[in-house]
Amino acid sequence: MTDFHAADFTLAPAAPAGEATALPATPAAAAAAAAQLAARLLGQAAVTDVAGGFPTLEMQWLREAGLLAAPLPMSQGGAGLGEPAHTLALLQTLYHLGRGNLAVGRLWEGHCNALLLVRRFGTPAQQARAAADARAGHLFGVWNTENPAEGVRLEPLPNAQGYRLHGAKTFASGAGQVSRALLTGALPDKQGWQLLLLPADQQAPTLDRSFWRPLGMRATASFRAQVEGLEIAPSDLIGQPNDYYQQPWFGGGAVRFAAVQLGGAAAVLDETRRFLRRQHRTDDPYQRQRLGELLVLHEAGQRWLQGAAEHAALPAGATVPDPARLATIAAYANLMRTATEEICLTTLRLAERCVGARGLLQPEPFERLHRDLTHYLRQPAPDAALADAGRFALASDKPAYQLF
Repeated sequence: MTDFHAADFTLAPAAPAGEATALPATPAAAAAAAAQLAARLLGQAAVTDVAGGFPTLEMQWLREAGLLAAPLPMSQGGAGLGEPAHTLALLQTLYHLGRGNLAVGRLWEGHCNALLLVRRFGTPAQQARAAADARAGHLFGVWNTENPAEGVRLEPLPNAQGYRLHGAKTFASGAGQVSRALLTGALPDKQGWQLLLLPADQQAPTLDRSFWRPLGMRATASFRAQVEGLEIAPSDLIGQPNDYYQQPWFGGGAVRFAAVQLGGAAAVLDETRRFLRRQHRTDDPYQRQRLGELLVLHEAGQRWLQGAAEHAALPAGATVPDPARLATIAAYANLMRTATEEICLTTLRLAERCVGARGLLQPEPFERLHRDLTHYLRQPAPDAALADAGRFALASDKPAYQLF
């Protein structure tokens, strides 16, 4: 285990004081910025593809493109990607980042998730502080996964001065680089799970880098983060107990990581085409057939992105969906997650047949793309997600064409 302290914490520089950072003015501009970055990210991906690595340069590109602030409302200096009406632009941004580098897409998705949770459950003062931090270049993340035997718990300090933390989180993506980590912790006396925003550049966890020896997604730096003895203020608590697990915001977030995964599948498709052209195998009818199948899968993924965005959009004048709409959003997210996994797995299988053993050799990009996508697809509880969608269908008397 390696000790890290606040003095060791490094944050990639934001724009110099007084110098304006070029921010996308609209959600569409943010998605376009991500699309323009995809080729650069892809070209740099092999450099950071090492266990314990982190895409420091790539994250600076995102800062310079204004994408760390883009999830914020326009009134707070963002591009409004977090607004329900702009979900398609958000998913397209995630897709394009995934096209470039799945590790970068994963980290930015966690950054978005944290900002969206603070906006939904935080006080106006907490929202303003988080927005200022995002504009200043801080990277946010959500650390929820833990070993039950050593999970994070909160111990109240005397005189209501705050809380002392105990325990650790696993799969803490961006550990050592995320300076604003949103954690869940158990309150005393079984009061529930509390969201808290840890200023990790001031209260630095102890990181166990040896935990992260993955098949793929090496550059996400998803270490074990021990928070034993760290202290937080009452103002660092976000929302009420168990807010984090409210649906559809908890399960519905699957559409975001699914969008990144679909971007990874698109990169596999593009790399397969490049490889076949380089090998002069484009006249083979079986290769053409497989490419046709890959295009069908890609187009299906695009339709799922659009469907997820349509379901996230609220009716005019509504601020919170009604219960029936919430159930529909959650069910659709589960279906999209399931369909995306199948699209990606079939894409990998077809691409393997196209490129053969030669295409799987390093330093071919396909070898890394395959590892990263295979690993990223292993999200928790896939069977439960599909079962929940089935339960939604069984509980409704509507014909199938009206369920969504």
